[in-house]
Amino acid sequence: MAIRPDEITSVLKAQLEQYKSALSVSNVGSVLQVGDGIARVYGMEKAMSMELVEFQDEAKTLGMVLNLEEDNVGVVILGEGRKIHEGMEVKTTGRIASVPVGPGMLGRVVNPLGQPLDGKGPIASDEFAPMELIAPGIVKRKSVHEPLMTGLTAIDAMIPIGRGQRELIIGDRQTGKTAIAVDAIINQKNQPDRPVCVYVAIGQKSSNVARLHKILEDKGAMEYSVIVASAATDAPALQFLAPYAGCAIGEYFMMKGEHALLVYDDLSKHAQAYRAMSLLLRRPPGREAFPGDVFYLHSRLLERSAKLSDALGAGSLTALPIVETQAGDVSAYIPTNVISITDGQIFLETDLFYAGVRPAINAGVSVSRVGGAAQTKAMKAVAGKLRLDLAQFRELEAFAQFASDLDKSTQDQIKRGQKLMEVLKQPQFEPLSLAEQVSILIAANAGILDDIANNDILKFKAEWFKYLAAQGKEVSAKLLTGDKVSEETEKELKEHLNKFKSNFFVK
Repeated sequence: MAIRPDEITSVLKAQLEQYKSALSVSNVGSVLQVGDGIARVYGMEKAMSMELVEFQDEAKTLGMVLNLEEDNVGVVILGEGRKIHEGMEVKTTGRIASVPVGPGMLGRVVNPLGQPLDGKGPIASDEFAPMELIAPGIVKRKSVHEPLMTGLTAIDAMIPIGRGQRELIIGDRQTGKTAIAVDAIINQKNQPDRPVCVYVAIGQKSSNVARLHKILEDKGAMEYSVIVASAATDAPALQFLAPYAGCAIGEYFMMKGEHALLVYDDLSKHAQAYRAMSLLLRRPPGREAFPGDVFYLHSRLLERSAKLSDALGAGSLTALPIVETQAGDVSAYIPTNVISITDGQIFLETDLFYAGVRPAINAGVSVSRVGGAAQTKAMKAVAGKLRLDLAQFRELEAFAQFASDLDKSTQDQIKRGQKLMEVLKQPQFEPLSLAEQVSILIAANAGILDDIANNDILKFKAEWFKYLAAQGKEVSAKLLTGDKVSEETEKELKEHLNKFKSNFFVK
């Protein structure tokens, strides 16, 4: 039977429509093998690195493409994925791993995919930013010159942090690393050009994140903060993505000409999550079983912190990465990696912490490679030799028990060091204003605290700050400008200090 030409045309048209629809359907593959949060998928020839894919289980679980091999694609599962099985269909989404950004994120607790965890409904943002971006080049930057006040006298005086800087907080577990970062977030509340604060919790207990959320809410800091949380029970892939998601949220504000402060808590857990994923993907292990690109993992994250040039709006992104050491060993693999990427480190010492020095900062090992450029003139003038004096005191401290055998100048140096250690002690979650910090350092430098017992200095500070707020408003306002303290202002401040000491302070 002969086939009519119009029939051939209709068959060809149907085949063409089929081909077109096949092209329009997202690239589809099927699961070859699944286990330990990793799926190997066959058939997704057009998959891109870091692209999100969707498994066709009941929960429509998401995965992220990480390995592109000759005959299959290695996908890390972003969730439990218990119902994923061999042969299941997987579709590409055409979307590189991204996170919602914008003012709608403020005050929220989200997971690394930008999904809310705080029960306050959907995120009010329709803008998405890729989690991975190339860092701004040198031409797009300017030097760090504005201070980012943490409210901790020991840091703002000795190890100043500037907007756009990357300052590592390093120390053993339970030495107060997170407390420093949280104090810095709380202190931004009354700062000019208040930065948006993003706290990234990597592999932490959900109860810790909930407690931190409550502290920030109670202190009124959540209104300008975002918490990106990946719990210890989450898949390693989510822990891996958390800091990049936090960085993308902060970067949005930097690009708008605003300021942002990022806390990564902590990058040692981040490296461990990446190691777990890499070994399961059969990537070759290197030193301490970490993959060879673990340095690049953190450098490409931290290089995105910058102070942008005036032409780009002069926004900034400041990073406070946290790294946990084992028995104070800063020469281990991950600590040395991050130290070499950052612009300085705040080293917290266990012995100091247990001796009651809080924050337990070791002034000899801690350093800021931006230094005086990130300090106000007032602070720079009064902080002067503080760091050197403390470092020398730590060297001489061992001889303090033999004080009777030491010459007078050494005894004086030890006494001065002990006074300074007391002045720099500070209660948790009570950051100080610039005026309070400068005033107490002037008191220490002028010898006003010399005849006060070391045990009474914390009490003196607490009562002096109340007096300053009530009776010394004018001098406090002058100190808050950050300009160099004039002789007249210093004289006025010393009069207030002496008046308070003799009339109001009861030992």
